[in-house]
Amino acid sequence: MTDVIIAGGGPTGLMLAAELRLQGVRVLILEKETEPTKQSRAQGLHVRSIEVMAQRGLLDRFLPLGRQFTVGGFFAGLGKAWPDRLDTAHSYVLAIPQEITERLLAERAAELGIEIRRGCEVAGLSQDDDGVTVELADGTRLRSRYAVGCDGGRSTVRKLLGVGFPGEPSRNETLLGEMEMTASPEVLAERTAEVRKTQLRFGAMPLGDGVYRVIVPADGVSEDRAAPPVLEDFQRQLRAFAGTDFGVHSPRWLSRFGDATRQAERYRVGRVLLAGDAAHIHPPTGGQGLNLGIQDAFNLGWKLAAEVNGWAPEGLLDSYYGERHPVAAAVLDNTRAQMELMSSEPGAQAVRRLLAELMDFDEVNRHLIEKITAIGVRYDFGEGHDLLGKRLRDMELKHGRLYDLMHDGRGLLLDQTGRLSVEGWTDRIDHVVDVSEELDAPAVLLRPDGHVAWVGDDQQDLLRQVPTWFGAAAG
Repeated sequence: MTDVIIAGGGPTGLMLAAELRLQGVRVLILEKETEPTKQSRAQGLHVRSIEVMAQRGLLDRFLPLGRQFTVGGFFAGLGKAWPDRLDTAHSYVLAIPQEITERLLAERAAELGIEIRRGCEVAGLSQDDDGVTVELADGTRLRSRYAVGCDGGRSTVRKLLGVGFPGEPSRNETLLGEMEMTASPEVLAERTAEVRKTQLRFGAMPLGDGVYRVIVPADGVSEDRAAPPVLEDFQRQLRAFAGTDFGVHSPRWLSRFGDATRQAERYRVGRVLLAGDAAHIHPPTGGQGLNLGIQDAFNLGWKLAAEVNGWAPEGLLDSYYGERHPVAAAVLDNTRAQMELMSSEPGAQAVRRLLAELMDFDEVNRHLIEKITAIGVRYDFGEGHDLLGKRLRDMELKHGRLYDLMHDGRGLLLDQTGRLSVEGWTDRIDHVVDVSEELDAPAVLLRPDGHVAWVGDDQQDLLRQVPTWFGAAAG
């Protein structure tokens, strides 16, 4: 028996596995695909995911392989300026293909001793008071204490659990792929600019070596969305919108996506949980999907590890749903809004023009960017200090930087008073006495995911709050 079986070896599953392994949890990843994906449907990391990588000491692996951008346009393609002075030390978007993100996370998993079994498709699932039995398509049965479905929007785990997935089906479908083309850059730019005056789901981005990432509306919604499109589908739709197919040829990969918007009714059934696209799907507008899954994993990992390791306080594991379900619901709402704003209908275009005017106000532009990049997320920990429930940015301390202290995935008491103590919880919480000009509070207690669980300078008040997140004192 292993501690946790994760179904799905994409970014969410790999991130979750690494978070669990940091706490000594034995993890097995089951991935039905025999080879790593060559498709890069997601193209970047938003600010909060960049912070997540920095908190675990992984960001230096990503930066050389991506490109940093501080451009607007992430909300419905409205090209407003990137806001100044965002509440982060990483105020940029990192353009990096999903293929590379998965490779780097898989390398991290290997370093931590996590086993990834490829060609293993989950076919059955049952659980009892002691654990979970996972049956594979070949009849093999595996046993674990917990299991997590990170197996995508068509999640087998979710279906086996019987969890409802309410929402709206796809009304629009879009073709996406990478291919070469013979048209000149001048012709491509001219025709694209003309089409995008009325159709925002259209474009061709150069990737180098004559390869382009092409996106174009599909001809209706396919009956079998599991079947990939063919090059002729792209050629036909490019001609329909641009009057030319730009000489596209030699596709690397081709896919389609819809604008279905659904969210799981529950994220947990007994000893089995859901994360990432298995728990929620939405249109890719704003580039939030991969990021939302990574952030799910970051929230769930330390809580599930606490449960496995026996120190989780009552309700900690269920707080995963309580905190992440509203976040995903908000993402579903903002993608719904973006899809409406990208419609070519006159009413939608009128609203788009109005919102474009409103985004000239810095407060509006900033609010929408904070939504897209997830740095505006604040969990509800009740009334208290303004920092309570928020994640803390990577502050400069007198003796280093905050995120450099969080690589091991433990809690952190950042104490500017030097008078506090977490004796009894030193196996779960690091106590650091240091000061920062950026921190307007005497001391903060950070959860392993970087969210502020307590603010103050009173030792007795601290001792009352620590068990809420870190369980009973040891010994």
